[in-house]
Amino acid sequence: MIEVQDVRKSFGDLEVLKGINFTVNKGEVVSMIGGSGSGKSTMLMCINGLEQIQSGNIRIDGTDVHAKSTDLNKLRRKIGIVFQQWNAFPHLTVLENVMLAPRKVLGKSKREAEEIAVQQLSHVGLAEKLKVYPSRLSGGQQQRMAIARALAMSPDYMLFDEVTSALDPQLVGEVLDTMRMLSSEGMTMIVVTHEMKFAREVSDRVAFFREGLIHEFGTPEQIFEDPQRAETAAFLKSI
Repeated sequence: MIEVQDVRKSFGDLEVLKGINFTVNKGEVVSMIGGSGSGKSTMLMCINGLEQIQSGNIRIDGTDVHAKSTDLNKLRRKIGIVFQQWNAFPHLTVLENVMLAPRKVLGKSKREAEEIAVQQLSHVGLAEKLKVYPSRLSGGQQQRMAIARALAMSPDYMLFDEVTSALDPQLVGEVLDTMRMLSSEGMTMIVVTHEMKFAREVSDRVAFFREGLIHEFGTPEQIFEDPQRAETAAFLKSI
């Protein structure tokens, strides 16, 4: 379980998160929707420990992410994260990119790391691209490689930060299909997205962020068909 309790986060004088509370249970898909600058991506960074919080608590399976005693590198092995930009090493092949973390972080042998990488690249439909360099992949393929790279660490949770926003429209579907597959396999996921159809079809719950607060949190049916807040209805009408 991921537990977020009264989390506040500021950049200088700008308070970006103003007291966020929610939980994500094992096997759930929670989508975060809302306008740019509403705090969604910052929330993901705080969950992963990439950004420090000013107050509140974030616990992953009972471990306080921001406690001084927490081994953050060890905890992050539980949490795969995929960003808008895939940030692959251009001088390494697709296979070598995905092998890197299992070897360097988990201490796997070259053979073990290769087996893991091949398995995960096949899992996301890139079995024929193992020896290709990232620059030769389409944007959608590069993003699926990034998903495979995260999965190679055998995470319990996956965080997705607007992973389709930099893609051409015709490439968005292949990435969303990969995420749908992970959901169907029971992966616990938090997804920051502007893809409302995906959020509606795949999510167990949807959080609507506005100005650093969660204004509404409920099932897709509630959020999309019967929003309780005027701000939620106005946002959905605008997109």
